[in-house]
Amino acid sequence: MPRRPRKCPAGMCFHVLNRGVARVTLFEKPEDYEAFERVLAEAVARISLPIFSYCLMPNHWHFVVRPKTDQQPSEFFRWLTYTHTMRWHAHYHTEGTGHLYQGRFKTFPIESDNHLLAVLRYVERNALRASLCEQAEDWKYGSAWRMANGDAESRLILSEWPVPPPRQWRAHVNKPQAESELEAIRSSVKRGTPYSSAKWLTQSAARLQLKHTLRTRGRPRKHNYDSNGAEK
Repeated sequence: MPRRPRKCPAGMCFHVLNRGVARVTLFEKPEDYEAFERVLAEAVARISLPIFSYCLMPNHWHFVVRPKTDQQPSEFFRWLTYTHTMRWHAHYHTEGTGHLYQGRFKTFPIESDNHLLAVLRYVERNALRASLCEQAEDWKYGSAWRMANGDAESRLILSEWPVPPPRQWRAHVNKPQAESELEAIRSSVKRGTPYSSAKWLTQSAARLQLKHTLRTRGRPRKHNYDSNGAEK
């Protein structure tokens, strides 16, 4: 079955995710994270995709972006994953052994309001949620650390958000998210649906040809009809 064409219209925000194939560990040691971040800096210099937040985890990563052109996400993440894969294999002397990533990166549209803030918070507290650090900004391999501890040059890869963050954003990030909010974001990732209000969900799903992600999963309910064609 052919892949559905990816649509990432300019000006729309997206949650972007990719994992190692078979959940292989992408980052074994600090030097692996640092090598990826060097590739990331090169990607930003080549293709100036606005990045709002990101977090690198041992076997996957998250980004929140808003492209300036329809082609930017594909160009950026294709170059990023290809270059990282080539350098990873060269470092570990595993050239020719197969894929590093599970496939194409995945994108999930986000409405640019409180839904965007919820996803930004979700991404920035990923390492904290996984008990890899005590505070989100302690995890060196993400935007929370860059904003709290990085110098002016290191923060250049991050762009200004289209919505203002709440006051005391760092403390807000370090507080647990409501379970209902977590489940809604995880459902967006699992099903590929936009994360948004109901109205924006319907509109964006139609615009991006994502109506299939809104259907109830499982086999359709069987219908029984009488001799007159009426459903029993």
